[in-house]
Amino acid sequence: MDIKCTERNGNLVVRIVGEIDHHSADRIRHTAEREFYNSGAKNMVFDFAHVAFMDSSGIGMIIGRYKELKKVGGKVYAINIGPEVNRIFDISGLRKIIPCYASLDEVASEGR
Repeated sequence: MDIKCTERNGNLVVRIVGEIDHHSADRIRHTAEREFYNSGAKNMVFDFAHVAFMDSSGIGMIIGRYKELKKVGGKVYAINIGPEVNRIFDISGLRKIIPCYASLDEVASEGR
C-alpha cells in the first residue's frame, strides 16, 4: 500500500494505491492527518483511483477524517471511485456525508 499526499487549490489530495483494510487504515489516517495540518489545506480529497478493496476499517477512517475536518470548518471529498469502493460507499451510507466526484477538477468547481 502506498499513500501520496499533495496540496492543490486548498485541498490535501490523498492518493491511495492498494487495499484499505485494518492493516492500512491506521497508516492512512496518521499520514493524512499529519499532512493536512502541515499543509494548511482547508479540505481533504481521497483519491480512490487505485483502490480495488475497502473494508469497514476504511469506512471508519473516512468518517473519522470527516469529523476531524468538520471541527475546523473543512470538508472531505472522494474522487475516482471504482465499482467495488462505490458499492461500499452506497451500502455504508458514506455517500450521504462524503460528496463523490469523478475528478479533482469537479471538486474544485464545487466551490465556485
